[in-house]
Amino acid sequence: MSDVLKFRSLAELEEEAAAWVWRLDVDNVSAEMRAEFEQWLRRDPRHRRAFEELGGVWQALDELAEAKRDEKVATFVAEEQRLSTKPAQKPSGGSLSRWLPWAMAASLAVVVGGLSWYQRGNETQTLATAVGQQRSATLADGSVVQLNTNTILETRFTRGERTIHLEKGEATFTVARNPERPFVVHAGNMVVRAIGTEFNVRIRETQDVEVIVTEGKVEVVPQAGGAAQRLDAVVPPTTAAPACAELTAGQRFEPTGASPVARITPAAVSNTLAWREGAIVFDGEPLVKAIAELNRYTDTRLVVADASIHDLRVGGRFRTGDVDGFLEALTKAFPVTTRRTSDHLVYIHARVPASSTHQ
Repeated sequence: MSDVLKFRSLAELEEEAAAWVWRLDVDNVSAEMRAEFEQWLRRDPRHRRAFEELGGVWQALDELAEAKRDEKVATFVAEEQRLSTKPAQKPSGGSLSRWLPWAMAASLAVVVGGLSWYQRGNETQTLATAVGQQRSATLADGSVVQLNTNTILETRFTRGERTIHLEKGEATFTVARNPERPFVVHAGNMVVRAIGTEFNVRIRETQDVEVIVTEGKVEVVPQAGGAAQRLDAVVPPTTAAPACAELTAGQRFEPTGASPVARITPAAVSNTLAWREGAIVFDGEPLVKAIAELNRYTDTRLVVADASIHDLRVGGRFRTGDVDGFLEALTKAFPVTTRRTSDHLVYIHARVPASSTHQ
């Protein structure tokens, strides 16, 4: 069973609310429909707010229709009288009853569309994944975010800026291009700015931030007093200029590296971002590093108990969270053994030669 927290967008909520406004706009509402509506309201606290907002829109349309009713009816009746002299062209009965609902529905669609755009322009949304899980979501502006294991992020969209706060974990962003509305990701003590591009951001356990750009260009700047400084920010003479960087496709930002910005090969990009395909790839990493990476995707803790095997070089492609498959491959390829002390703890030891076990 999935533990991923799924959140519906405001656009989806508004569509449901608009449907309920339409269904309840009758003289007699059945008890069954009323009960179904009350149940819908209780499912999500945002339902009532969306319904009330759209109900206000509907009421405004009613008042507008009432103010224009005489004019519309007079025009329509005159047209009916004109058509009555031509029986072959006269519409079937109920013309007025059909015309008003369709006009009102069209008006509501226009107003709801405008309201949806306005509200989505100021949307706040929280997305999260549990350990070992990934998910993809389309944001209000059309951008797509893919969340890796154990990740939490919050979107705060206004009509002037699209802001993401990556609280923990890792995510890939495919940004819908909008030069007038920058896309900004806050992660750890860094800020990543983009307009239309694709990039991956990861917050490591040390709180260092890694950024990989796979398309376009991004700007990486440090947080300064809780707010980011732009590359063109004016820095007082007594203050050291912040370490900023511009990255293009095929580059990685790692503040702890010898050089914060480095070129990364297509193969390395593919291996690093293999999680998006539900895989984890090792290509000569030390065993202790490979274990730390695998531990991100499972509640089972793997512990390298012997320092003598820390630097064994590991290679292979595994499913994320496939602890048993990894351990089986490991014990076949290297002189190591495993000891499981509980369902969630496994020690990895150097294999003791058979001859040394005899006294």
